[in-house]
Amino acid sequence: MIFTERARHANELARHAVEEGCERVVAIGGDGTLNEVAAALVGTDAVLGLVPCGSGNGLGRHLGIPRPDQSAFDTLLNGRVRAMDTGTVNGIPFFNVMGLGFDAEISHRFNQLTRRGFSSYIKTTCGALLHYHLQTYHIRSGATSLITTAFVIAVANSDQYGNNCFIAPDARVDDGLLDLTVIKHASLLNALALIGLLFTRRLHTSTNISRLQGAHFTIGRASPGLIHTDGEIHETGAIVEIAVRPQSLRVLVPAAPATK
Repeated sequence: MIFTERARHANELARHAVEEGCERVVAIGGDGTLNEVAAALVGTDAVLGLVPCGSGNGLGRHLGIPRPDQSAFDTLLNGRVRAMDTGTVNGIPFFNVMGLGFDAEISHRFNQLTRRGFSSYIKTTCGALLHYHLQTYHIRSGATSLITTAFVIAVANSDQYGNNCFIAPDARVDDGLLDLTVIKHASLLNALALIGLLFTRRLHTSTNISRLQGAHFTIGRASPGLIHTDGEIHETGAIVEIAVRPQSLRVLVPAAPATK
């Protein structure tokens, strides 16, 4: 077991492990640690193990490993190997969800908190909601083109952000596709209704939502700005290119057959 000491250190450690011939590399931590370790394993024969210790554990929950309990350690010892898709956005890897708009703004604020967790996330979201201004985006995927004002654009590999908050209830990590969800607008008036839909897998029932599914998306906006990848913040250009890498990561999941 090696402790990380700085940003990107987990990625360095995982790359060294692969170079040294390690067959299994285990990420113990939140989505940021998972992202760094998994990025080093994409396209290799090494298998990712996961002991999720973050505030949301979105990918872990999707894969059937929701908590750092005995079942997580049983999965490391006795789990089966599953090949899953991964994504890139302007060359930056992501494994669970990436996003633009309010999504990225909240990730930026959340990463600056000294204490995290679900309650902190809700407080941060409500505080930012009062002052956020919508942007207009041009989204293209194959022959489909959509120009829309958006509060959030999320591109998901799994079905949820974490904490069973389902931004893409139909998403699968092994279908060779990514699921894009647009929340067109949000305010204090409709926030509670949106939250209810997110936590009950019913986001698709709202007229405030647009959804696309595809292997590649191009998103244009007026100017450069923030995006997030699995909760980590990046500055990118006005054009955002997102693509799936099918079956590119081998991961340990519980021995029982997965349902997602």
